[in-house]
Amino acid sequence: MPGRPAPTHFLCLPLATEASRHQLSASLPAFAADVTSPESFAIPEQAIRPIGTIHLTIGVMSFPKDEGLEKAVALLKTLVPRKILANVKANATSAAGTDSARESDSMKEASGPPPPLLSVTLRGLRSMQPSASKVTSLYAPPADSEGTLLRFCENLRSTFQDAGLMTVENRPLLLHATIMNTIYVKGRNRQGAKRRERLTVDAREILDRYDDFVWMENIPIEKIAICKMGAKKREDGDEAYEVEAEIDVA
Repeated sequence: MPGRPAPTHFLCLPLATEASRHQLSASLPAFAADVTSPESFAIPEQAIRPIGTIHLTIGVMSFPKDEGLEKAVALLKTLVPRKILANVKANATSAAGTDSARESDSMKEASGPPPPLLSVTLRGLRSMQPSASKVTSLYAPPADSEGTLLRFCENLRSTFQDAGLMTVENRPLLLHATIMNTIYVKGRNRQGAKRRERLTVDAREILDRYDDFVWMENIPIEKIAICKMGAKKREDGDEAYEVEAEIDVA
């Protein structure tokens, strides 16, 4: 059987925005300075993800020669995030009972400007691998105690999967903002080896040190985007993914 086609694009919530950049510009460089220091953990600098690449992946898509990309863009533009979120919250309120309904009513009565439709806080550090002593990727999880953000993203993923545009994963959606990934560390080929050896890191102390670290806090989610795989260098030295299409979260 032919293998699964390589992903070329992904649907995501970009997190490197004008509102978040001042926080990420403090937290990420501080983390990088710590863990890349020879006197600390000596992680190669290439493993630390640039600020402009920080995002929450909803799902990956494969469009060889961009075939099918137009359909994905068209579907994205039909989405109404406010309605999706309202349905998510209504279902949660119905399941939780009248207490949640009363809380919702009290929030409506509060004065002042309306809050963002969705906001996110990245707190802590987790490993993508089951063994913290042999890690290739570390991520910051979004704080989502009520599960609203996760259900919102699951709804988006289902919409694209049902349309046959997104790879169906046989696992739950794990919202994560990648902070470190050793796949970007070059020069790991062993002599005579056909495949490049992947650097693994003993991250037990790193995970302990950054268990409650705040990367960004109460930042509005502004866009839902279809991005192209492979971050590109920018003139300012940062990196970012090419956005094929995006809509406002409003």
